[in-house]
Amino acid sequence: MSDGLTHLGLFFFPKTCDLAAVNPLVSIAAGHIRRILTNSIKRVPDARVLVVYDRQSGLASVMADAYREAAPDAVFIDFDASDQPFTLANIDALKPGDVVALVQSTSFRLNEFRIRLELFARKLKTIEHVHLARMPEAQWATWIDALAFDPDADGETGRALKWMLDEVSTVRVECGDSVLTWEGGMEPAKLNIGDYTGMENVGGTFPIGEVFTEARDLSKVNGELKIYAFADDDFLVRFYDPPFTAIVRDGLIAPGPDAPQAFVDVIAKIKADERPLVREFGLGLNRAISREKPLNDITAFERVYGLHLSLGEKHGVYKKPGFIPHHTKYHIDIFPAVDRITADGKTVYEDGRFLMS
Repeated sequence: MSDGLTHLGLFFFPKTCDLAAVNPLVSIAAGHIRRILTNSIKRVPDARVLVVYDRQSGLASVMADAYREAAPDAVFIDFDASDQPFTLANIDALKPGDVVALVQSTSFRLNEFRIRLELFARKLKTIEHVHLARMPEAQWATWIDALAFDPDADGETGRALKWMLDEVSTVRVECGDSVLTWEGGMEPAKLNIGDYTGMENVGGTFPIGEVFTEARDLSKVNGELKIYAFADDDFLVRFYDPPFTAIVRDGLIAPGPDAPQAFVDVIAKIKADERPLVREFGLGLNRAISREKPLNDITAFERVYGLHLSLGEKHGVYKKPGFIPHHTKYHIDIFPAVDRITADGKTVYEDGRFLMS
């Protein structure tokens, strides 16, 4: 073809793509989508499905065709080939309880709002896949495997961790000889495991798999840690081997002597506008994602099995005195190289796995 694209089934890929690897990915992804529709979204037989997609990236094209296989009765709209009134008219035709899936190489917007916010306001169940263009072809299989997270089987670990975090007084994170401690308890933990029972909004950004909280008193976080990855404000994850040191005093983080210049620059950038606080304490539950099987996009890699923390004052889930949500700016994710996590002296994570069910 004159545009340098190779046609395969329902989608197009650059000729540089390994076409032999594409067909099985579509089928694997379709199986995961069926389970998401059944187990998490709980689609009822008469609920309509609308899939809004683009083909600006290879992974978005794989997912668009996976939805065609998984939900052949759905209505499909190519976001780039359709004008806004047409897209809105199709959304307007849906009723509460219907399902919308967003397959996005970047992130769609209608007017000044992200589409997902509009959909939740209309009580539409929503499956969102964002920033798929950030994943190179070598990471497509990992990202698709991460869709297999089971809200029942895998979610049990999340529920147990939530109970622990809601009750704990002291959390200790060990990274080799470095130890970071949270004193004084944690805020009530939130779950992102695909169980929307009793929630106002049904759906979210997939892949899923996380339980998160933060210190009740942000000044009670102290010690040192080793970091193997972090994301800058371009939302791309950077990986380091060996991990480097960071120091936390009264909840404020500083680069250690072996920190790379990129991390030094990130902290300086935060400090120019606000305090470099350690806020989110997140436990990722998605076994498909790991240091050995990484993802470039921070939205997806945040589900990595293990611990992640956020730096900066922005964490809108928890309202604390002294923070004005629309004035806070930074939520930079970092990923400690954790050997062990203890809760009030009891080991809850060791040897690369959570010791609870």
